[in-house]
Amino acid sequence: MLVQRLGAPSDFNPLLERVRDARIVMIGEATHGTHDFYRLREQLTRRLIAECGFSFVAVEGDWPDCDRVHRSVTAAPGGILEPLVALERFERWPTWMWANAEVARFSGWLRAWNAQRPEGQRAGFHGLDVYSLWESMQAIFDYLGEEDPAGLEVAQDAYRCFEPYGRRPEEYGIASRFVSSRCEEEVVRLLARTREQALADGPDRFSAWQNAEVVAGAERYYRAMVAGGPESWNIRDIHMQDTLDRLLDRYGRGARGVVWAHNTHVGDARATDMTAEGMVNIGQLARERHGADAVVLVGFGCYQGAVIAAPRWGSPAEAMVVPPARPGSIERRLHELMPERAVLVFGGGDQPGWATDTADHRAIGVVYDPTFESWGNYVPTRLGERYDAFIWCDDTTALHPLPAVSTTGELETYPAGV
Repeated sequence: MLVQRLGAPSDFNPLLERVRDARIVMIGEATHGTHDFYRLREQLTRRLIAECGFSFVAVEGDWPDCDRVHRSVTAAPGGILEPLVALERFERWPTWMWANAEVARFSGWLRAWNAQRPEGQRAGFHGLDVYSLWESMQAIFDYLGEEDPAGLEVAQDAYRCFEPYGRRPEEYGIASRFVSSRCEEEVVRLLARTREQALADGPDRFSAWQNAEVVAGAERYYRAMVAGGPESWNIRDIHMQDTLDRLLDRYGRGARGVVWAHNTHVGDARATDMTAEGMVNIGQLARERHGADAVVLVGFGCYQGAVIAAPRWGSPAEAMVVPPARPGSIERRLHELMPERAVLVFGGGDQPGWATDTADHRAIGVVYDPTFESWGNYVPTRLGERYDAFIWCDDTTALHPLPAVSTTGELETYPAGV
């Protein structure tokens, strides 16, 4: 194992050496509201794009919202000139995950970097998540109205199926338990139509296909969610990995992707207690599909600090204190062993016991109660197996949200809010 003190972007050199031949680099976060995690992830991603030729960034966010950012940073026709404006239009709670000053800074850099390159060599920004059923449906209508009017009937059939449930798709999931007629058949027809159209070249056609995949994934997700258990979580992460694979295919031979998501999605589930609960995640799926040598998983952690989170689902974000990590945790051990900031690259010989033994590893979601630290907010983890590298920040500060409009977010499965 190699330990490098972090003080400047050049200190990521040992990690860049590790990713030299990787096709996928997934960069996590221990919270959705820590400035230090976002800032360091930005610095690392800039180097991956500029020096290693990575093709796009794919985040734990909705496809339609992120597509506005993508069109802005790649200067696509009809795109918003300023990426900050595209980020300010994020409305789904929790908006602060992507509508924040840290992502705005990265998006501004990405647009400037892309402006110096031919259209086919520009790095994109995409969403992986499954929640945007209504937004994706509207995007499909907009596309078909211009490009394939004959396909509107198929889209309208799918829309009419969901319409009785308003914009409360969880109610569709509940209803689907008691009636035989579901939206699945109409959604499959819609997906087949847009997939067929997407075989022809063009970013708009690909985006319409992806929106149809979101609608299909959302239908499965909400139907599974009401039953409880791991199935809805697995549907979501499999959808995200499938989206990542479609993006790699779309960008073509030699394409390489960076993923931004919570540690709970990025770190290999097989090195945690998630496997015992029947759960998979994108870190595990990427290793299984592409091979461990083609995938580098990078986690984050901190000992104490501040975070942006909400006390309950759908409520406004607050700056909260992250108390010192509890005794026996990975974070407590690293607090004792590591400098203020460091990058740890696993592999290459014997690993210390704290990297191979199972210990508690903190995970803070968008909903957080610091008083739960004595018994919750931790995932049993074998750190050196869960990640290929780990970025350590002993003391952290809170994220800087943009003044976006907040609306009620979608319900979430365990682990809550990640």
